[in-house]
Parts: sequence; C-alpha cells; structure tokens
Amino acid sequence: MKTTQLLLTENIDNLGIVGDVVKVKPGYARNYLLPHGLATVPTSGNIKRLAERRAEVERQMRETRAAQEAMMGRLENFEITIERSANEQGILFGGVSQHDVAEALRAEGFNIDDRAIRIGGQIKRLDAYEIPVVVANDLKTNIKLWVVSDKPAEELDAEAGTTAPAQSNSGSGEDTEG
Repeated sequence: MKTTQLLLTENIDNLGIVGDVVKVKPGYARNYLLPHGLATVPTSGNIKRLAERRAEVERQMRETRAAQEAMMGRLENFEITIERSANEQGILFGGVSQHDVAEALRAEGFNIDDRAIRIGGQIKRLDAYEIPVVVANDLKTNIKLWVVSDKPAEELDAEAGTTAPAQSNSGSGEDTEG
C-alpha cells in the first residue's frame, strides 16, 4: 500500500497535531490535506518553523484536557430533566436527541460538544435513562436523564378520563345507526 509523508500544519482529528509527520494515502494528501493547507512537505526548515506553533498547541491541549477532567468530575452522577409532550402511554410526540441533551447540559453551564453525548438513536418514551458522556477515550462518565411530560400529572389524569367517555359515546352512536 502506497503512502505519502506529510507535515501537518493544523490539528486534524484522528490523524495528528501541528508538527506531526504522518503517513497518509496519496489521494487524501492530494485531494484534501494539501489543497486546504492542512499539511506540507516535511523539510527540516518546515519542521523548525512549526516547532513553536506545536509547543503552543500542546500547551492548549493540556489546558483543554485539564478543563475536560474538571468538567467530567462535575458531571459524575449529574441528573438532568427534559420535558416533552407525550401521549397517555408515555410515548413522546417528538424525540430527545443527543443535541437536546447537549443543549440542556450547556444551559447548566457545561461546555460540551454534541458528539460527546452517546445516545445512539432518539429517545421516544417518558422514563429515566443512563446517558454515557465521552469527551475522550479515557474520559467517560454517565449522567441520569429524566424525560418527563410537559403536562402536570392531574392534567394527564383528567385528559385520560375525558377521552374514555368520548370513545364510549361514539360507540353507542354506531349502535343506533346500525
């Protein structure tokens, strides 16, 4: 398999940080990295030129890591409640997505990316859920998500009570016609 060596001029997820010399497939280099200015040819001059920038990026990464560790400590056993409209059986009319959970966490003061919330699909029922939060391979925790109805319990009981007689009335109307 052919590979090309390039020097990264920007951080690239799942590839490396500024100043790394990486081996990539020629098509990736030719079609993406080089045209977007994300990499260059690894000459000794280019490596020296990027050494200072790499030190700055490593310092920023250490600061980010410390902030993430502190945030994960605060998230440990954290509980959040999201209200949604649902029918009498507890099935949501909409769903709760990872974006909704991330927005709720951001509203609580957590600087978290949508991708860190690992739901899988959408949540479709009223219930309590354990939601994994993963900001790095070794930084993981779970939060408790309560998906509750946006209507008070008394209103749900009253609504359930009014729909049952209405259904029986329509049933008696059919009997008189037939």
